[in-house]
Amino acid sequence: MPSSTSNFERPGFVRQTASDRPGVAQPVPERDIPVQPWRRIFLVAILLATTLTASWEYYWRAFGSEAGFRNSDGEWAAQRNRIDHGDGAKTVLAGSSRVLFDMQLPVWQRLSGERPIQLALEGTSSIPVLEDLAADPNFKGRLLVGVAPDLFFGGFAYRADAITYFHKWSPSQRAGDWISAHWVEPYFAFYDTDFALGTVLRRQDWPVRPGMHKEMRVRKLMVQPDLDRNSHMWSKVENDPEYRAIARATWAQHFDGPMPGMETPEQKKAKIDEQIGKAVKAVATLHARGVPVVFVRLPSSGEYYAYEQKYLPRAESWDLLLARTGAPGIHFEDHPELQGYDTPEWSHLSATEATRFSSAFLPIVQREFANAKGLLSAKH
Repeated sequence: MPSSTSNFERPGFVRQTASDRPGVAQPVPERDIPVQPWRRIFLVAILLATTLTASWEYYWRAFGSEAGFRNSDGEWAAQRNRIDHGDGAKTVLAGSSRVLFDMQLPVWQRLSGERPIQLALEGTSSIPVLEDLAADPNFKGRLLVGVAPDLFFGGFAYRADAITYFHKWSPSQRAGDWISAHWVEPYFAFYDTDFALGTVLRRQDWPVRPGMHKEMRVRKLMVQPDLDRNSHMWSKVENDPEYRAIARATWAQHFDGPMPGMETPEQKKAKIDEQIGKAVKAVATLHARGVPVVFVRLPSSGEYYAYEQKYLPRAESWDLLLARTGAPGIHFEDHPELQGYDTPEWSHLSATEATRFSSAFLPIVQREFANAKGLLSAKH
């Protein structure tokens, strides 16, 4: 029986179906392309895309942004790759955003003659990077490990996928990362994850369903002017009171109780023991290879510092880490020259202060590295 569609008398538009022609293959459908002023349409589309892109760029530049590098997984992988291709004896910086913001590579280079490899990852415990380097026999340099108490002892690893990305880094990804880093990022201020249209739409003041609450996500806090991941705080955080208040409120929304999974004393002790246990194993592997490891607790202030002191006091976390790993540590509270710096949103140093802090910090860490290296030499 002919199909119902074949009953419509629309020659050229409705083709017969397989049921109309049993045993006959379906023909390739053909449709004429209507005559249109395609060149004009193409030019209008290009003009529209260019106008919209330029408008978006202008908007974010007016907001205070500027072109820079994205701190992508690819750029982290490029720095991690240096260890396996000739730079395995260099100083490496691991940690979370405080190490990323506060340690200024040009200062290190000026004062020591060496520019470290920056492998810190924001919002992420340094333990995954510590373990990754311990497993890499090519790494034989020196390792500075940042300890942000809530991230380190809580095991939070927002950017840990960067490590997996490095180990599975495909040729096409390498090419894409290179093109992005050299042809796009240095020229466009809007090319930042915080300015993506989807991100902007999500953070609008949409109605919240009953019983739910809207969690503030971390906004843009830093800029990365150098391809080797040298970074510092975005000036807008320091100079714009309204934007700085947003950054502080983002941290403060988590200050009303202990970290997830650490609600009871037993849970907290188990979590701290677990993270320190991972550090002990990794440090032992590095020490066996002759790699000195130094831990550092960088400055925090205000409500963030009060939160850390309340839920992760030094005696229950930092002191245990140093005792069990046998590695030296630099705590900002132990050194007058590491105190009194401006932390606009309680957790990171401003750009100017980071430069000043790095200058004061370098002689201390150089001394600790030398002491650690001497102890390792004596053991072996």
